[in-house]
Amino acid sequence: MASTVTVSPLPSRKPDVWDATAHHVGSPPTSFQNPWPSFKKLGLGLAFKTRFGSNPEKKFVPVPEGPNGTRSDELVKVRKPDWGAASNDKLRATWLGHASFLIEMPAAAGAERGIRILCDPVFSERTSPSQWVGPKRYSPLPCTLEELPDVDIVCISHNHYDHLDHPTVQHVYNKRRGHVHFFASLGNKQWFTQHVGCHDNEVTESDWWERYDLDVGGLGKVKITCCPIQHGSGRSLLDQGSTLWCSWIVEAGGKKVYFSGDTAYQALDTPSPCPAFVQIGELLGPFDLAMVPIGLMTPRSFMGSVHATPEQSLEIHKEIKSKLSIGMHYGTVRGGISAHYEDVRDPPRRWRVAAEKEDLWCGGGVEGNGKPVDTTKEGVGLCDIGETVAV
Repeated sequence: MASTVTVSPLPSRKPDVWDATAHHVGSPPTSFQNPWPSFKKLGLGLAFKTRFGSNPEKKFVPVPEGPNGTRSDELVKVRKPDWGAASNDKLRATWLGHASFLIEMPAAAGAERGIRILCDPVFSERTSPSQWVGPKRYSPLPCTLEELPDVDIVCISHNHYDHLDHPTVQHVYNKRRGHVHFFASLGNKQWFTQHVGCHDNEVTESDWWERYDLDVGGLGKVKITCCPIQHGSGRSLLDQGSTLWCSWIVEAGGKKVYFSGDTAYQALDTPSPCPAFVQIGELLGPFDLAMVPIGLMTPRSFMGSVHATPEQSLEIHKEIKSKLSIGMHYGTVRGGISAHYEDVRDPPRRWRVAAEKEDLWCGGGVEGNGKPVDTTKEGVGLCDIGETVAV
């Protein structure tokens, strides 16, 4: 099938000091690993003990409610998206909840709109193999899938259910068949061809530091880079680590955006932080806008290997050299383990407090006192679900 999106590989941008296969297990790789001392291996036994055993950090706090079961004012606000339609000349990112964003690059000269990139889209009610059990969203969607604007590129950071949602991906592909291209990390292409029905030329799977030029017919060109993060993968107990995890950089129209996906920074009691973020900043920064995770990070004794705390994501913001970073991966759904430890109000509160200590708080969102994020100031902030940040 002919596609309106043409993908051309570019030379890799890996650091000079980089073992290109340190994260591979086997040659060719049959699975993947985090190659840094900032990671501690998590076994299923430890996961079971953390979830069901005793732990001094365990403290279940229900999702707060307003009067008569209404939505609490302490929760993330949800608004109907306008997609930043009045800012066609700017880089725009609309938060759809959890780690889902619709990014639109500045419109090229003569183009009716900018190139649109959908990141980790999840529209299902539950982030689970089944819609009958598993973590359920407590914040509603800002729009329906039918109301989502046409997208040109879909970037998936990894295959966990809260980042790769089959019904959502299937809908986008059915609607945009022949006009959308999927990007995912190594090992994921087969999932798209087998479960979604994509043709080989509609999916690109990437290793860390690989780069591509894309020509999107009638809309212009965009550059995409696959970058390392510290995390994991798996859609069952039997395929843990069998596919790679990554973050994405998108460049077009003189603007550059970083989408971290889901990542840790440094596990508890490890000697040093993950070095990938300094390398990303030095090689590919600075960034006009970044989206970084701030939630589902408790207890740190377990989650520290795979999820960053708000304080750690502030370090990621600085190391990647982002001008403005928006917190994500919170406020939407509770994790299977962190739900028993983490008050859903903690991530944005801690994000604000940490940023204020370094005069990096730009406001916005549930901690913004009703005001939007200040995009004229460099630092970090928040936005409402459904809100568009334009820079």
